[in-house]
Amino acid sequence: MSTRRSPRTQYIIALGISTLVSVGLFAYGAWRNQSNEFSYLLWNLFLAWLPLVFAVWLVSLLRRKRWSSWPAMGLSVLWLVFLPNSFYMISDFIHLQEAQRVDVLYDAVMFTSFIYTGVTLGFSSLYLIHLQLRRRLSRRSAAAWIAFTLLICSAAIYVGRDLRWNSWDILTNPGGLLFDMSDRLLHPSAYPQMFVTVITFFVLLTSMYGLLWRGARLLREAPTIHKINR
Repeated sequence: MSTRRSPRTQYIIALGISTLVSVGLFAYGAWRNQSNEFSYLLWNLFLAWLPLVFAVWLVSLLRRKRWSSWPAMGLSVLWLVFLPNSFYMISDFIHLQEAQRVDVLYDAVMFTSFIYTGVTLGFSSLYLIHLQLRRRLSRRSAAAWIAFTLLICSAAIYVGRDLRWNSWDILTNPGGLLFDMSDRLLHPSAYPQMFVTVITFFVLLTSMYGLLWRGARLLREAPTIHKINR
C-alpha cells in the first residue's frame, strides 16, 4: 500500500532540496576557486530557516492557546526578530563585485539559488502568519499588519547592511543598537540614503508578497473552478 505525503510535507521537502542545491553550488564553487570567501551565504541561509521554524511552531501553538498568551507572544517576537534575515539576503548580490573569481556567471547562479531559497522561506513564514491573522481580523486589518511587518523588515535590512547590526544584537545588545540608531531616529532628514533603502525594499517586498498571496489564492480556487467548468 502506497502512502502519499501531505502537501505540507512535500513543500518542506522541496525547500530542503532547494537548500541542498544551494549548498552544493557553494561547495563546487569553493572547490573550483580554492576559496571559501562566500561562506557567509551558508550562515545567512540557516538564519533564513528560523522564521519558518518559528512560524510553524506558532501555528501549532495557536491551536491550543490564545495569541495573547506568553508562549505565543514569545514565539511571535522571535519570528519577527529573525524574519528580516530572509529578505536581507537580497542585498548579498552586492558581494558579486568584490572578488575576482573563475566564473562570475556561475557565482551569480549560486547567489540566486541562495537568495531565492531564503526569500521563499521568509515569504512562506509570512504567509502562515497572514492566514492566522485573517482568521482573527478583517481582511484589511490583516493586510495592514503584514505591510507593517514588511516595513519593519525593510528598516532592519538598512540597519543590517549599512550599520552592520544583526538579529542576535536585538536580543544580546539592544542598548548598543538603540544608541547607534539614536541620531538617525532624532534627525532622519540627515540620512536620505536610509529612506531610499527602506522605501525601495518595502516596495519590492510588498509587491513580491502581493503576487505570492494572489497566486496562492488562485491555486486554492483552481480545483473549485475546474469542477464548475466540467
